Amino acid sequence: MSLLPVTDAQARLLNSTTPLHRVESVTLDMAEGRVLAKDLTARLTQPPFDASAMDGYAIRFEDAAEPGALLTVIGVSAAGRAFEGTVGKGEAVRIFTGAPVPAGADCVLLQEDAERLEDGRIRTTYPLRKGQHIRPRGQDFAEGEVVLSAGTVMDFSRLTVAAAMNQPTLDVYRRPLVAILATGDELVAPGSEPGPSQIIASNTFGIAALARNAGAHVLDLGIVPDDKEEITAAIGRAQVAKADVIVTLGGASVGDHDLVQATMVAAGMQLDFWRIAMRPGKPLMVGSLGETHVLGLPGNPVSSLVCGLLFLEPLIRKLASLPPVTRESTARTAVVLAANDQRQDYVRATLTKSADGGWVAEPFSKQDSSMMKIFSRSDCLIIRPVRAPELAAGSVCPVLLLRPELLS
Repeated sequence: MSLLPVTDAQARLLNSTTPLHRVESVTLDMAEGRVLAKDLTARLTQPPFDASAMDGYAIRFEDAAEPGALLTVIGVSAAGRAFEGTVGKGEAVRIFTGAPVPAGADCVLLQEDAERLEDGRIRTTYPLRKGQHIRPRGQDFAEGEVVLSAGTVMDFSRLTVAAAMNQPTLDVYRRPLVAILATGDELVAPGSEPGPSQIIASNTFGIAALARNAGAHVLDLGIVPDDKEEITAAIGRAQVAKADVIVTLGGASVGDHDLVQATMVAAGMQLDFWRIAMRPGKPLMVGSLGETHVLGLPGNPVSSLVCGLLFLEPLIRKLASLPPVTRESTARTAVVLAANDQRQDYVRATLTKSADGGWVAEPFSKQDSSMMKIFSRSDCLIIRPVRAPELAAGSVCPVLLLRPELLS
């Protein structure tokens, strides 16, 4: 099988993926980042009454159109404690922000625009207009109004308005369940004492974090050795849990000790493609096991994470009905970039701001796919397309942001 271009592989994966659209109800405190499954309508009108926007005095415009009017203060209206009477001719009610405007009043005089007299009256010192400093009933939204549409991703501002709409629970799409399986006789868990031929299994934690950040729940299937029966048992656990995606780490190639692909096929997986024209990350496996997506990531940590960004993140976000993350940008290369071969290269690099405010990408001198320290210090991956010619220092190059917040 020839190597598949990265963009073709991404398209094949995503074109065969449809959003899950399974609905559950969650409380507001659990709804951040979730996608509304139904339109959300207001259960009340906001504000529920004409409310004062400022501290001052509720009065009748016709009594104080011009400065110098004398008005008698007949009561107080505070938030949560409305004045029950009516403002009549020549009268005023002391009012505070958020309080109901009493009947009869049609504007609010700012407290700094009123001179308080010893006899309990006030004298206006500033001209008014009708309706001034009053928030009319229903200015924000009305009962029964659709305020948030299905498909909206809930964030801090949308959670606030949902709460104001008196909606304690929201119907949202369920998060996809991603089951992660690390394979290899050489792997032991962090905190263990590795044997002479063993290494610490690190990929699971980065891939799990990436999956959660993309909008998934994660099921850690643990570490299994290179044994078909144990791999089959782990696959069975994922199926019992009704995983939407099974992610395997390592063992997806076709070497003597690479048993994942053959075991998955024996379990019923339909192999879509594997071997991508990219560096790092060539031995990527994509298939399906019934309705479950299968993504076999390389064992090398950096290869696994790069493939996770390019394939797992967009897969999860589509399943979860979330919009794609914008990671693509451009920068100027700080050094000469050598001509590339038949595999698209993802070069770890740092980003700094130039004097003109643009990004400058400087690649690390070492790029081995097992070197995690360099990856942790990288801000982006410089993308070198297939058979790209040498690129001079200072030239514009495409980059994949590892931390999209750098765009802000």
